[in-house]
Amino acid sequence: MGRLFGTDGIRGIANEDLTCELATQLGRAAAQVLTNKSNRHPKVLIGKDTRLSSDMLESAMAAGLCSIGASVVNLGVVPTPAVAYLVEKYKADAGVMISASHNSYEYNGIKIFSGDGFKLPDDLEERIEDIILGKTDISREMAAEDGIGTVTRADNAVRDYIEHVKSTVHFALDGLKVAIDCANGSASATAKALFTELGADVVMLNDQPDGVNVNAACGSTHMEGLIEYVKTHEVDAGVAFDGDADRCLMVDEEGNFVDGDFIMAICAMDMKSRGKLSKNTVVGTIMTNLGFQRFCEENGMDFEATKVGDRYVLEEMLLSGYNFGGEQSGHVIFRDFATTGDGQLTACQLLSLMRRREAKLSSLSGLMQRYPQTMLNIKVSPEGKLNFYTDHKVKAAIAKASDTLGADGRVIVRPSGTEPLLRVMVEGKDEELIGKLAQDVAKVIEEELT
Repeated sequence: MGRLFGTDGIRGIANEDLTCELATQLGRAAAQVLTNKSNRHPKVLIGKDTRLSSDMLESAMAAGLCSIGASVVNLGVVPTPAVAYLVEKYKADAGVMISASHNSYEYNGIKIFSGDGFKLPDDLEERIEDIILGKTDISREMAAEDGIGTVTRADNAVRDYIEHVKSTVHFALDGLKVAIDCANGSASATAKALFTELGADVVMLNDQPDGVNVNAACGSTHMEGLIEYVKTHEVDAGVAFDGDADRCLMVDEEGNFVDGDFIMAICAMDMKSRGKLSKNTVVGTIMTNLGFQRFCEENGMDFEATKVGDRYVLEEMLLSGYNFGGEQSGHVIFRDFATTGDGQLTACQLLSLMRRREAKLSSLSGLMQRYPQTMLNIKVSPEGKLNFYTDHKVKAAIAKASDTLGADGRVIVRPSGTEPLLRVMVEGKDEELIGKLAQDVAKVIEEELT
């Protein structure tokens, strides 16, 4: 067994890679690492998304936690950022989210939050892994007969989260008609009430989860349906979430796609104009569009880039005292309000901004010019994923493409943190050229690493 944790928790095919046994082990190990040994019954929250396997893994995780003596509080179906918020509000020692985010239903995953609502840093994940893999002695014994933990349910979890997001909005959404694609995921439990109570006229799409339809041709990874709906109906914006609603992508009133970089550009500029952007700096990743970086330069804002993953964006924000950042994929972090990316909070902030400025989304997103990007995903073997770092032919192909682009573009190839893929991204001013270069690099990867 290799490394368990990827860029966003543990993830795999449920009942195959991510088994009940592993979830139980993870519960035990997490309790040992994250809780105070003097606390006989540490409290751990568990939330989940709508996929079929979430109930099974919730029960297995709870069993592991209870066997160590933890008191488990089930939150039910909630967004990932709800767990991050509620773990602190409910004064819990840790929080767990069972979700595979944007992946299809056969996948599932487990994300862990510490008691302050932040995703675990690498060193704590490694300690948990070491316990599961038998690389360290178990530091906390199994609970005695009278010390076994219990499981209860937090009936107000959804309402408490909705009220929190509402509290961050200071200009109501009255007069806005919004189409909301819930991806048949966690937002199905919260979005209608949230946006309606803020005053929006909402049209709900893909909010009827059945366990297997999460992210199925819908949500933030399949924007075609929402784009078509906006083009054929009179709405002010379309909003799409992923399976656990920690990311948000949008469609303007003309049917144009608005990704995370555009969302960040709009919100960062507004925050700067109001003196709310800490140190006039936005944190993104190496995948953030070059157009966004140029936008920051032209408007007196600094840009800091991290590794891909909202956890790394947040780490840089905390380290340097920044309060805004995110990813092109739609993970946007408003640190003044949240400890992780929150799709619904992001949508509320942007829609409220539109109302406050009486502006259409198309005019706001026009502030930034996006450089064309080509993204290819190449399926590779586990060995190929590892050999990527040392394969000379692949490195030469990347260097050749980079030299061709020069200062007007870039090539980024990276392993996926959640899937057996290498992701090739080529960016530049000439769309035809970047497409050809991406294919050239992909061909060498396929020859060498698949």
